[in-house]
Amino acid sequence: MENALLIGLSRQTTLERQLAVIANNVANVNTSGFKSDQSLFEEYLSSGAHEDNFVGRDRRVSYVKDGGTYRDFSQGALQQTGNPLDVAIQGDGLFVVQTPNGERYTRDGNFQLNAQGQMVTSNGYPVLGNNGPVTFQSTEHDINISPDGTVTSVDGNAPNDAIRSKLRIVSFANQQQSLTKEGDNLYSAANPADAQPDQTSILRQGYVEKSNVNAVGEMTRLIDVSRTYAQVANMLQQQGDLHKNAINQLADVPT
Repeated sequence: MENALLIGLSRQTTLERQLAVIANNVANVNTSGFKSDQSLFEEYLSSGAHEDNFVGRDRRVSYVKDGGTYRDFSQGALQQTGNPLDVAIQGDGLFVVQTPNGERYTRDGNFQLNAQGQMVTSNGYPVLGNNGPVTFQSTEHDINISPDGTVTSVDGNAPNDAIRSKLRIVSFANQQQSLTKEGDNLYSAANPADAQPDQTSILRQGYVEKSNVNAVGEMTRLIDVSRTYAQVANMLQQQGDLHKNAINQLADVPT
């Protein structure tokens, strides 16, 4: 197969991957705490053309290689909800939650109480404090979460506020390398020991962090990728027609 066809196919493959990344960002534009993904590409040089009439840089054949994705961990806008169980993080910290597969991390602070009185995520995973899952009794009310994560409430059987727990907020020195997306708006850590207590992030009760996806920017990229894919497809069609015409003309032997 000619180099032009191989180059075009390599570009279409990476465009398909880029389209999937953009589509996932757009689908999560309203997901609390979601961090957008961006595509990485690089140039791959083959051994080049080998005919003697190709000299210097003309020997290079450049393909497009999918270099993977990286996450944009920039802060999303905070939206006030008035729900005392909603908590947003200002800073680089992450909440720690308990899942069947072990501890996981999230920026989604849209919490609620389950039947056992545990503070859980929208998917039902218990939110962890310094002493395990954050749990309340049925007689407790007026839940308050301070900027440092200290959780207090008023018990109907006691006259004063009491400290119930302190939310575990952790951070990683290198989030790109340490964290992997797992679905359900959760991250896993290749080495859980890299999770260190976060002392700088501030919690805002009654707020949720919105997705940091730029909807207008993503739709613009979506249109650009679609147009580029169509242009490459048109180029491949032209190369196919050129082959066909060449074969027809070469096969037409004069009598």
